[in-house]
Amino acid sequence: MDVGFRLDGKVALVTGAAGALGSHFAGTLGHAGATVVLAGRRLQPLKELAARLHSNHITAHPVHMDVGDPASVEQAFDEAWSLCGGVDVLVCNAGVAVNKKALDIPFDEWSQVVDTNLKGSWLVCRQAARRLADAGRPGSIITVTSILGHRVAAAVLPYAASKAGLEHMTRAMALEWARHGIRVNALAPGYIETSLNSDFFASEAGQALIRRIPQRRLGRPQDLDGALLLLASDASLYMTGSSIVVDGGHLQSSL
Repeated sequence: MDVGFRLDGKVALVTGAAGALGSHFAGTLGHAGATVVLAGRRLQPLKELAARLHSNHITAHPVHMDVGDPASVEQAFDEAWSLCGGVDVLVCNAGVAVNKKALDIPFDEWSQVVDTNLKGSWLVCRQAARRLADAGRPGSIITVTSILGHRVAAAVLPYAASKAGLEHMTRAMALEWARHGIRVNALAPGYIETSLNSDFFASEAGQALIRRIPQRRLGRPQDLDGALLLLASDASLYMTGSSIVVDGGHLQSSL
């Protein structure tokens, strides 16, 4: 049986699309044939990304979305439905982190991380699922979690807690929404090198972290493509509530 990872005729909405991973995800989905809706708080970078995608023959639409604001989330989906006639694939990618010791995290910074990564993901997933269920339309929801949802590290308490919560929320949503033909799975990256973290990974501490990864290297954004397209496409029709870890074996490394 020929099981392809193509997304021709499908519409994919990516939150946090202006970020390093979000923009890469948008390009990957677009190259697989999807029309892409680019969602985020800053419209100008999304417009610039849409222009780059258009130059590569990918149809892309920027929409404003603040994942922490239910009205903004609803309005963004209204716009996506109006522009594209619906959304078949949601990549719930928006997230933030704070690097501080647990005893030093201010209340507002804890709230910002958990509200964005966990509550914001719930608001976006709920909006997508409601519309799909009401339309009797199947769909794929992909939450972007982290290996820190499976294991912990120092100085990232709210991030790790929110990603662990998102892993469990993914399974709970999968259980409830399977009857509607809506699949909900998690993509859990390990440490992926981007322009934002390259200075850290060039440092002594960063190099020490890389040595603890069994493959002895950081991930690249394209290392996530296979798992992303599997979960987005009909190749994963019998998968829901799963979490795919892409980390170079990092979770298997010794403490």
